[in-house]
Amino acid sequence: MGAYILRRLLLMIPTLFGIMAISFIVIQFAPGGPVEQVLARIAGEGGSMDRISGGGSDFSGGLDQGGDFKYRGAQGLDPAFIAKLEEQFGFDKPPLERFFTMLWNYARFDFGDSYFRDISVIDLILEKMPVSISLGLWITLISYAISIPLGIRKAVKDGSAFDVWTSGIVIVGYAIPGFLFAILLMVLFAGGSFFDWFPLRGLTSENWHALSWPERILDYFWHLTLPLTAMVLSAFATTTLLTKNSFLDEIRKQYVVTARAKGLSERQVLYGHVFRNAMLIIIAGFPGAFISAFFTGSLLIENIFSLDGLGLLGFRSVLDRDYAVVFATLYIFSLIGLVVSLISDLTYTLIDPRIDFDRRDV
Repeated sequence: MGAYILRRLLLMIPTLFGIMAISFIVIQFAPGGPVEQVLARIAGEGGSMDRISGGGSDFSGGLDQGGDFKYRGAQGLDPAFIAKLEEQFGFDKPPLERFFTMLWNYARFDFGDSYFRDISVIDLILEKMPVSISLGLWITLISYAISIPLGIRKAVKDGSAFDVWTSGIVIVGYAIPGFLFAILLMVLFAGGSFFDWFPLRGLTSENWHALSWPERILDYFWHLTLPLTAMVLSAFATTTLLTKNSFLDEIRKQYVVTARAKGLSERQVLYGHVFRNAMLIIIAGFPGAFISAFFTGSLLIENIFSLDGLGLLGFRSVLDRDYAVVFATLYIFSLIGLVVSLISDLTYTLIDPRIDFDRRDV
């Protein structure tokens, strides 16, 4: 097992390098980089949304009639000012030098400062972490806590009335987009046309620090009720169907028939033999579900319920061309994803000790 862990850790290095290299190359051709963002604001032309479809980039620029290199919107500005902006954002150096400098800094977890916020990238990420951790952690725990027992029960009761009506609920939950359900919950229960039962902004109330600890906990979950309800609908539906199909596939195999013929009870067969085999595919999907819940899956929910988390931070950073934040969040989440993937592989051996990764090539 030690050799396998070492191989996986070593493979993380070229994987991270490839992810960062491809992203860096793509960024070279993205229109409206940070220098152009500053020039647009100086010229009063709006922000990133106004220029997101514009041509050119901070790395390609353009030529004026005299053949001099200029950015879009730089006409009439002092070239020394443009050069100072390039130096401030690090664009006065060749792309290859910038890339390897970025990798060296990231290897030491030195992510620098945000381009447009007077704060370090690490401090900015830590500031947004509570929202993302709250959404990601609770949605993962709740969805798995509901899905796995429900999926097992549906597999055992396959074809029964219980299986039919729960399948109807699961299919409806899977078909309804999470953001649409979030809007419905907001209209019904968050001060829309009907009830005003739940708050619509922030992770806690403004007077949270003045509350007692039991009241703080209740206030925290009061604010999370609608976002988590909207997110868990599609999350539990997918995992429930996966769990049911995985257990059904194992229950129909010959070793289950043999175990029953030897006199084992249904519970012994289910949890002593079927469980460890059926759970492997569910564990394999955990890293993707975990990262999705922390970052991409919560983007629309954060927007709808005014929760300022990492998903919203990444989205705004891309629009604002705040590449320091974009690359830092990409690096951190890629690293977390690789580590979680390794942990899920090690969990295989806890569920089924017969698996020996040391005998495999990867």
